[in-house]
Amino acid sequence: MDDTERLAAYDAFAADARAELARTDERMGELRAAGKVKTATYRQLFAARLTLKEIDRRLAEHGL
Repeated sequence: MDDTERLAAYDAFAADARAELARTDERMGELRAAGKVKTATYRQLFAARLTLKEIDRRLAEHGL
Protein backbone atom coordinates (compact mmCIF):
# COMPACT_ATOMS: atom_id res chain seq x y z
CA MET A 1 0.00 0.00 0.00
CA ASP A 2 1.52 3.31 -1.04
CA ASP A 3 1.08 6.65 0.75
CA THR A 4 -1.80 7.76 -1.47
CA GLU A 5 -3.77 4.59 -0.78
CA ARG A 6 -2.97 4.84 2.88
CA LEU A 7 -4.23 8.43 3.10
CA ALA A 8 -7.39 7.44 1.22
CA ALA A 9 -7.93 4.64 3.74
CA TYR A 10 -7.54 7.07 6.66
CA ASP A 11 -9.94 9.52 5.01
CA ALA A 12 -12.47 6.72 4.51
CA PHE A 13 -12.06 5.65 8.15
CA ALA A 14 -12.59 9.25 9.32
CA ALA A 15 -15.72 9.59 7.20
CA ASP A 16 -17.10 6.28 8.46
CA ALA A 17 -16.42 7.17 12.10
CA ARG A 18 -18.11 10.56 11.72
CA ALA A 19 -21.10 9.02 9.94
CA GLU A 20 -21.47 6.46 12.72
CA LEU A 21 -21.25 9.25 15.30
CA ALA A 22 -24.05 11.13 13.52
CA ARG A 23 -26.23 7.98 13.39
CA THR A 24 -25.56 7.34 17.07
CA ASP A 25 -26.50 10.91 18.01
CA GLU A 26 -29.66 10.62 15.94
CA ARG A 27 -30.69 7.31 17.56
CA MET A 28 -29.98 8.72 21.02
CA GLY A 29 -32.17 11.72 20.21
CA GLU A 30 -35.00 9.42 19.22
CA LEU A 31 -34.68 7.46 22.45
CA ARG A 32 -34.43 10.67 24.48
CA ALA A 33 -37.62 11.99 22.85
CA ALA A 34 -39.37 8.74 23.76
CA GLY A 35 -38.23 9.07 27.38
CA LYS A 36 -36.02 6.00 27.19
CA VAL A 37 -32.77 7.41 28.55
CA LYS A 38 -32.45 4.72 31.21
CA THR A 39 -32.58 1.78 28.80
CA ALA A 40 -29.66 -0.51 28.10
CA THR A 41 -29.73 0.52 24.45
CA TYR A 42 -29.37 4.19 25.33
CA ARG A 43 -26.50 3.45 27.67
CA GLN A 44 -24.74 1.37 25.03
CA LEU A 45 -25.17 4.18 22.51
CA PHE A 46 -23.86 6.65 25.07
CA ALA A 47 -20.70 4.59 25.54
CA ALA A 48 -20.28 4.19 21.78
CA ARG A 49 -20.72 7.94 21.32
CA LEU A 50 -17.95 8.65 23.84
CA THR A 51 -15.60 6.36 21.93
CA LEU A 52 -16.56 7.85 18.56
CA LYS A 53 -16.14 11.40 19.85
CA GLU A 54 -12.64 10.53 21.06
CA ILE A 55 -11.78 9.02 17.67
CA ASP A 56 -13.14 12.13 15.94
CA ARG A 57 -11.15 14.40 18.24
CA ARG A 58 -7.94 12.52 17.55
CA LEU A 59 -8.53 12.52 13.81
CA ALA A 60 -9.21 16.26 13.84
CA GLU A 61 -6.09 16.79 15.94
CA HIS A 62 -4.08 15.18 13.13
CA GLY A 63 -5.81 17.10 10.36
CA LEU A 64 -8.03 14.28 9.10
